[in-house]
Amino acid sequence: MTSLYLVLADATLITHVAFVLFVILGFFVILIGGALQWAWIRNSWFRALHLIGIVIVAGQSWFGIICPLTTLEMWFRRRAGAAAYEGSFIQYWLHELLYYDAPAWVFIAAYSAFGLLVFIAFFVFPPEFLRRKSRQPGDL
Repeated sequence: MTSLYLVLADATLITHVAFVLFVILGFFVILIGGALQWAWIRNSWFRALHLIGIVIVAGQSWFGIICPLTTLEMWFRRRAGAAAYEGSFIQYWLHELLYYDAPAWVFIAAYSAFGLLVFIAFFVFPPEFLRRKSRQPGDL
């Protein structure tokens, strides 16, 4: 059972990293795709999920809420009897990428600034559902 909890903890950490990459890399893909006029970056689902993702991250920082993925991962590790962030190669390196020490205000400022940039990009390169509303009858 211990190894199952460690696998679940690593899977949670991988999910966490994937979410972070989606939010960060997604923003740069939106900017590049907008500049190069890639139609798919205007996909309503992609853009809504991306905006919701950064709103959740920024909101958690403002309200001092620890990410549920972090909480879940630590719960799995404790259930396995493992010390936090000692163990597998994947666990160690993904941890090094995600967790670092800084005062809380640094995270609040960084997440808020990034969230503002994502919000601005939402209107500079609007998703399809915003573009449809702004079109007039007879527009191509």
